[in-house]
Amino acid sequence: MSQKPTIPKGTRDFGPEQMAKRNFIFKAIKSVFEKYGFMPLETPTMENLSVLTGKYGDEGDQLLFKVLNSGDYLSKADEADISGGSKALLPKISEKGLRYDLTVPFARYVVMNQHDIALPFKRYQIQPVWRADRPQRGRYREFYQCDADVVGTKSLICEAEIILMINEVFAQLGITDYDIKINHRQILKGVTEAIGAAGKESEFCVAIDKLDKVGLEQVLKEMVDRGISEEAAKKSVPILELSGSTEEKVAQLKTIFADSESGLSGLADMEEILEILKSFDLKENHIDFDVSLARGLSYYTGAIFEVKVNNVSIGSVSGGGRYDDLTGVFGLKDLSGVGFSFGVDRIYDVLEELDLFPKNATTSTEALIIHFDDDTRKYGLSVLNKLRRADIKSEIYPEKAKLKKQFGYADKKNIAYTIVIGSDEMNSGQLTFKNMTSGEEEKLTIEGIIEKIKANG
Repeated sequence: MSQKPTIPKGTRDFGPEQMAKRNFIFKAIKSVFEKYGFMPLETPTMENLSVLTGKYGDEGDQLLFKVLNSGDYLSKADEADISGGSKALLPKISEKGLRYDLTVPFARYVVMNQHDIALPFKRYQIQPVWRADRPQRGRYREFYQCDADVVGTKSLICEAEIILMINEVFAQLGITDYDIKINHRQILKGVTEAIGAAGKESEFCVAIDKLDKVGLEQVLKEMVDRGISEEAAKKSVPILELSGSTEEKVAQLKTIFADSESGLSGLADMEEILEILKSFDLKENHIDFDVSLARGLSYYTGAIFEVKVNNVSIGSVSGGGRYDDLTGVFGLKDLSGVGFSFGVDRIYDVLEELDLFPKNATTSTEALIIHFDDDTRKYGLSVLNKLRRADIKSEIYPEKAKLKKQFGYADKKNIAYTIVIGSDEMNSGQLTFKNMTSGEEEKLTIEGIIEKIKANG
């Protein structure tokens, strides 16, 4: 009995149509990254477990896919290790794991190559990562990340450029209605000082990070549960609900932060980022200064970003922020950087939901040559050669077959045009050129066909 093939839970195949759409997204992102001076980087699928463990918290460590040592992987383990459970056994049977994200491998790369790279170092990386998570809708065990980071500078030009890049990528993808939510770690610190909850910044951030999901009342309850006084929690409400333009919010916060050095320094950064953006003549920068944005702040130290497309059912499609010590864990201290990433799978879903994929994103072959017999097929090969030399994606039906079968092939592959060659066409050089969408047919020379395809391309 033949075996029914399957793939591991939480993984996916991407067929030609999906790949064409994904490549449309990747191409837009890559072209913008490279225009802004970011260089491509790839790191190995596997990293040493010593590099990965302890970087993502206990929960993250549980989600690492471990790779068994090659050969007799049990050779270094004894009975005590086996009876000691997985924690005792793991170091003996596995030294490597699959990449969990692109940030830790990037930090490792920078430290290993610190004497060869030019600082500030701007890199982008588009590769799959793996997490041993429970698969569910929108959550996979293998998925792509798409990161861009600059390390080795504290300049706020980098933050401004992130905003410019997001605007430019979305313009290429045809997304027009979106918000780039921006906040600052020091502003959040300022808020805790202003409401009388100094030192409770991480508790405050964990609570407000859920604002979108659970609403204000629950967030205030969680603040109190986490040790923030009821009075302080209440004081945060008018700050979290600040409205007006970015400039108006900054002005209101300057009064609130009169005694908070942290808060004022965060606001100064925000003003500088907005000032830098003025040099770039953006009609609309899509910035929404959101004092309640917290982004699970474990290692961010400065500006933070999150991008939401409006009127779709998908969460944030991009996010990031500034960190001051990404490489410290590997022994290279005080290297400030800022980075962000695009969620390619989510952007794909947004473009599907808004029907923004261009029709030609999914066409592979532009023209198919259809023939009747050996002679017309042979003639078709010289036509095919001319089409390809003109950079037209083209193919010839490789076998002798009924016309219906050849046209059916063109339909199934969404091929835009067919060129039918019979003995009349071969003798006159006037080929039957058919537009497969409109059904329109005309007789043209190969030069005329090339011109027409190029004009419609």
